[in-house]
Amino acid sequence: MLKTKCVYHDIGADDGLRILVTRFRGRGMPTDRYDVWMANLGPSEQLLHAFLEERIDWPEFKRRYKAELWADGGADGGNAVIKNHGQKFTLRLIKHLAEQQDVTLMCHCENPDRCHRTVLKDVILSSKV
Repeated sequence: MLKTKCVYHDIGADDGLRILVTRFRGRGMPTDRYDVWMANLGPSEQLLHAFLEERIDWPEFKRRYKAELWADGGADGGNAVIKNHGQKFTLRLIKHLAEQQDVTLMCHCENPDRCHRTVLKDVILSSKV
């Protein structure tokens, strides 16, 4: 089962694999708050700041964040045939793991309704992965 949670909330026995999906780990955050840190699944610094500074609204943030997840990586520039197309393989792995065990995507945000972790969960569970 795939879930989301604020990294500062109590660690639950049913959290399973706890994945921190933020670009910033957080100053002074103990590493026992998460099992794996996947900074590549967090929104870019530019996008995050644009949203936090209210230069873009939530729908625009979601649209741009999804686009970032599918953007080709720099390493793909020299590949003529096989391209990563963003985080496709990482998202597919998380989806597979969540079918086998509990997986919790975590961020610093308190409100899951306006947090990229919820968007990420929806993308992972969608047929696009």
